[in-house]
Amino acid sequence: MINFKFGAAALLAVTVLFSGCGHKEVTQDKPMLVKTQQAGLGASAESGSYSGTVKGRHETNMSFQVGGQILARNVQAGSRVRAGDVLMVIDARDVVQQANQGDAQLASARAQLSLAEKNLERYTQLYQENAISRATLDQYQTNYDAAFAAYRSALAQQKQGHNSLGYTNLTAGANGVVSSISAEEGQVVAAGQTVLTLVQTGEMEVEISVPENKVSELTLGMPVSVNFWALKGRADGTIREISPMADPTARTYKVRVAIPEPPEGMQLGMTANVSIKGADNAGAEGAVLPLAAIFQDGDTPQVWVVDEDNKLTAKAVTVENLGDDKVLVTGLNATDLIVTAGVHKLHEGQTVRTEAD
Repeated sequence: MINFKFGAAALLAVTVLFSGCGHKEVTQDKPMLVKTQQAGLGASAESGSYSGTVKGRHETNMSFQVGGQILARNVQAGSRVRAGDVLMVIDARDVVQQANQGDAQLASARAQLSLAEKNLERYTQLYQENAISRATLDQYQTNYDAAFAAYRSALAQQKQGHNSLGYTNLTAGANGVVSSISAEEGQVVAAGQTVLTLVQTGEMEVEISVPENKVSELTLGMPVSVNFWALKGRADGTIREISPMADPTARTYKVRVAIPEPPEGMQLGMTANVSIKGADNAGAEGAVLPLAAIFQDGDTPQVWVVDEDNKLTAKAVTVENLGDDKVLVTGLNATDLIVTAGVHKLHEGQTVRTEAD
């Protein structure tokens, strides 16, 4: 009887165990994660890709035309200003005194000119009456000419002094943003000393640095492609300016890229990447892919294309040119998403995950 109870208990335990296993859910593995590249991003061979910074086409180092102590600074770095806004003000007391001095000198010169003019009139009349010699008349004519010249000089100095009164206010010449400030309130600055930099926001472009062994491949007007790290999408640009001299420290040439249609949200100081098409493959239509993206099916080179459902499809391509670690191929659409690593571990119709998923 004891053995029967033990057997029944064992049979019940085994039944419960297998019953629990029947209800356990089987965990499915996630699809394989693959590294991909859009075929259009590699279209045409590139001679270089350079990082750059968004800058204003016109950057002005602003300074006062007269010296003095700064009394007010009305802007901060990053302040947006409009044409005519007063950015800084310097002490005008010395300039006012110079203007007053010019007024006094002009009054003195005017009095001297008036006296010389009257003397010339009197002696001209005496000469006509044969009361004086020609030499005496010439002397008074010379005195008048000198007084007239002194008057014109004093008049010019007086106008210059009054113009200087307007130079005590540093005003913006165009709409823009203050990128840097190098002077503070209370500081005494000289005429022509840079106190701030104003970047006009009406037209922005990208500045890159190109090595001296690559600058010969660039030409003015050459089309380039610009990617922005902080923005989606790309922008078309053209090379507007190539510096004729290399930077003495970095030994690179500054190149300015104009962007006729800048993307929305582009701001000064943003990081950009400029891709320049190579001259050797200019006009070659195709895609530049890593060599690891190609696999052979017999004698036909192929690549794996990820469709909208994240499934793999093999697509035949034609190899146009081989490099050290890249290959130029044709036969792809610009929007095709190509697997660029681990291609020999994949199979047709396999569901995968991309880095963006």
